[in-house]
Amino acid sequence: MDPNPNTPPDTGTATAGRILLAATPIGNTGDASARLVELLGTADIVAAEDTRRLHRLVQSLGVTVAGRVISYHEHNEAAKTAELLEQVKSGSTLVMVTDAGMPSVSDPGFRLVEGAVAAGLTVTAVPGPSAVLTALALSGLPTDRFCFEGFLPRKAGERASRLADLAGERRTMVFFEAPHRLEVMLRALRERFGPDRPVAVCRELTKTYEEVIRGTLNELLEWAEKTEIRGEIAVVLGGAPEKAAGEPEDHVAAVNELVSQGIRLKEAVAAVAEDVRVSKRELYSAVLAAR
Repeated sequence: MDPNPNTPPDTGTATAGRILLAATPIGNTGDASARLVELLGTADIVAAEDTRRLHRLVQSLGVTVAGRVISYHEHNEAAKTAELLEQVKSGSTLVMVTDAGMPSVSDPGFRLVEGAVAAGLTVTAVPGPSAVLTALALSGLPTDRFCFEGFLPRKAGERASRLADLAGERRTMVFFEAPHRLEVMLRALRERFGPDRPVAVCRELTKTYEEVIRGTLNELLEWAEKTEIRGEIAVVLGGAPEKAAGEPEDHVAAVNELVSQGIRLKEAVAAVAEDVRVSKRELYSAVLAAR
């Protein structure tokens, strides 16, 4: 066992460097970690989503970037990934930062990680602020099981299709949204999930004017309709309520629907029984009795 837990794994390439995905503050510069500060001042390369924002960050932290700064964002990452990987293969330490939070989570970075994994290069992370986890923790909604859905599609049809896929989702859901589209988003959520589904809108997290508004979809839509929304937005939506089990006879149609799609009877019974939490044996008997 390696006596030094900070030693990066052996990639089999003696001269290879490593890639560090470094989380940056989501609003409050004081949340920058000591490791982030150190790496910004010592890395050979700093790949930044927005070099202007990086400049403002290092100024506020009092850090001088000694390495080469490279712009790396969604519009050029496909072209620049190979170049960066070659630099790492040659021994460079590369720090990847985005405008806020952890790279590759609704931000550039995934292509870099994907390429590094394929090339057998070392990739690690410098943990730090996360808008997803911060919003979830402050929402007042269940945190034991959740999923992150990022930004919903802008086009109405595509957005409706995505929400239809989430109709039965029981986990708490976390979304990002632009302030000028929040009202439209909340209206779409209300149409799909009903007016009484609990929701929290988290605005300007960790910043001076941080605000968390909690209530039902109907209440928050009314709030959004009469409020000028500004700042970074995360929306946390409660999951679908547990379905009442009901009687086995109530679920025969659901089994027959699956069978009509080519699924074997026993498999269809098992799937429906698990979903609605009734006895497989009793549901199977009910299906046969209805034939």
